[in-house]
Amino acid sequence: MWIYAGVGVVLVGLFSLSARIVKQYEQGVLFRFGRVIAVLQPGLRFIIPFVDVLHRVSTRIVTMPIQSQGIITKDNVSVDISAVAYFRVIDAKKSVLAIENTPTAIDQIAQTTLRKVVGQHTLDETLAETNRINLDIREILDMTTLDWGVEVTLVELKDIQLPDSMKRAMAKQAEAEREKRAKIINAEGEFMAAGTLGEASDIMMAHPLALQLRNLQSLVEIGVDKNTTVVFPSPIMTTINELGAFIERERAAAEREAVPGPGASRPAADRAGAGDETNPVA
Repeated sequence: MWIYAGVGVVLVGLFSLSARIVKQYEQGVLFRFGRVIAVLQPGLRFIIPFVDVLHRVSTRIVTMPIQSQGIITKDNVSVDISAVAYFRVIDAKKSVLAIENTPTAIDQIAQTTLRKVVGQHTLDETLAETNRINLDIREILDMTTLDWGVEVTLVELKDIQLPDSMKRAMAKQAEAEREKRAKIINAEGEFMAAGTLGEASDIMMAHPLALQLRNLQSLVEIGVDKNTTVVFPSPIMTTINELGAFIERERAAAEREAVPGPGASRPAADRAGAGDETNPVA
């Protein structure tokens, strides 16, 4: 009885030592006497106790933040840039044999690659062409990490910190750019308005009644606001000419009344004075 119990305990112990479970998102690299003999797929796997060693390797995508780096751009501007990288193991055997600590190695090479790539661009290019910079960093990392059985799937610049003086200069530049666009738009509007007014004046010259109708319309618009003062618009040159003609007519009429014509009768006072001279009183 005791013999059977001891044998059962030994078998259970050997089973627990030899049984290994590889999860769905893992691959197992099996070493026997220090040599890789197989890469085990997910499921229940058995190894030889005290002879085999199983290393589990996760094949899920790993998110790795790249700490902020002080970088000098091509146009000698100091910026602090942080990023984030995503990578995954595509070859479990290489990831175990080629490098000892995969996350640390990728973090260090990502930092140096970030400084190298951003240093080759100006500040404006760094701010405007982040997609191209991300792609360049990923391609450079893949050239190294593929030999480690690791693929970098994505690199993104996360934060770009600029000096305060540069922020103020960029704010002034943006304000000046907006003012320039506003002036250009205003000038274009004035140009279009002048052209339209010129066309309207040509039409009114061809149709004089159109100007009178426009004046009446202006009176209607003024009357809508219930104003007590009504200003009737009139062409200034026409008004001046009419006023000058009126003054000339009045002046000519006054001169005609002041100078009598031939055969006109003299005033009564003059006739009385003449009578007194010819017929003196005795």
